[in-house]
Amino acid sequence: MQPSILIVDDEPTIVQSLTGLLSDEGFNTLSAFNGYEALKLIETESPDLVMLDIWMPGIDGIETLKEIKKDHPFLQVIIITGHGTIETAVNAIKLGAYDLIEKPLSIDKVIVAINNALNYRRLEEENRYLRKKTLEKNSITGNSPAVVTLKQQIGMAAPTDSWILITGENGVGKELVARTIHQLSQRADQPMIDVNCAAIPEELIESELFGHEKGAFTGATEKKRGKFELTGNGTIFLDEIGDMSLKTQAKILRVLQERQFQRVGGTRTIRIDFRVIAASNKDLEKEIESGHFREDLYYRLNVIPIYVPALRERIIDIPLLVQAFLEENFQQTREKSKKITEAALGLLTRYDWPGNVRELKNLVERLAIMVAKDIIDVEDLPAPYHLETLTDVQSPLEDLIAMEGFKDARAAFEKTFIQSKLRENDENITRTAEAIGVDRSYLHKRLKRFGEYE
Repeated sequence: MQPSILIVDDEPTIVQSLTGLLSDEGFNTLSAFNGYEALKLIETESPDLVMLDIWMPGIDGIETLKEIKKDHPFLQVIIITGHGTIETAVNAIKLGAYDLIEKPLSIDKVIVAINNALNYRRLEEENRYLRKKTLEKNSITGNSPAVVTLKQQIGMAAPTDSWILITGENGVGKELVARTIHQLSQRADQPMIDVNCAAIPEELIESELFGHEKGAFTGATEKKRGKFELTGNGTIFLDEIGDMSLKTQAKILRVLQERQFQRVGGTRTIRIDFRVIAASNKDLEKEIESGHFREDLYYRLNVIPIYVPALRERIIDIPLLVQAFLEENFQQTREKSKKITEAALGLLTRYDWPGNVRELKNLVERLAIMVAKDIIDVEDLPAPYHLETLTDVQSPLEDLIAMEGFKDARAAFEKTFIQSKLRENDENITRTAEAIGVDRSYLHKRLKRFGEYE
């Protein structure tokens, strides 16, 4: 379908010539001779672009532009005028016009301006779609009282520019909360840069955060921009801030207070204006008491505290989460969608979930891959989620001794060993395979051979 263009001008000759020109170029055209007619046509016909004259009787082009942008902020408008001035152009652009073209109109300029404006509109629509999908992906799943409270806190804090400290156990979704806050903030069109404070070696922390100049130290063969600089006017997410050394905390505090820094080996001061979201799985007040965390940094970060509940505090959300993870797996693999029985869900709600939502997600992925049936049932749940594993009083060693054949005992030991390592790694198959030194595909085969997935 060809784009439609509304031509608004009180001179019939201009309207006629532009209509003929644009029709020849394959555009659908509409016309209006004043601002009132234009606004009515926009409501009824929804054109893709407006070419708007400045000087018209009644409401002029500037007032018409204001009305258009008030009700249709994403509609592109190109101003055309025979009395163009710098002041007029600046005013029009400030009000949201895409471009301004002076009369007499150049055919080439008109076509180029229209194509550029339409391309810009398409990019805006794609960006809005991607932001919507990102927000959906980062949405917090659940209707429990704890999650409802969490969503309310996010909704109130996100639009502000205040700094936020997110706390909660490992695996509860602190990063998910941080990304949701960023997507709902006024900085959503700017980057969000993650800093895993626990993963960066102490000797590299300054280079990672502040960047360095070429030759600043051995191995600095080229200039590097640090995390703070890459953030620009966006959001920096300091994950697991409680694992940062006191020495690094002091350097971070200075940057956060002064909002400026220098690259390692540099002399130029770089000024920054970003939002800070920090997260920790530790009780930072206890860390302060033990001398492991700076009190002044804590109060600098803890402007708005947000607590993310553990999964055991929101058990009623498990069915929704399981369904969401099954759907996510289906979207990724495009294999047949699977369901889970009420009985199996019932067992999952009785488990304590030390690994929280991350552990649940990894388990669902494992089940979706390894269970051959379309319905996941009680017998498909591995230890420790199966009821029998909770009531079994005989020790694994006694089980092995009771077996007569060495082959059976070895297989039973391997099964118990792998299940134990899976629990240690929150049911994450890739991480478990790395931990025990085998390929992921081998681990898949062994799990199938155990029989609990047949």
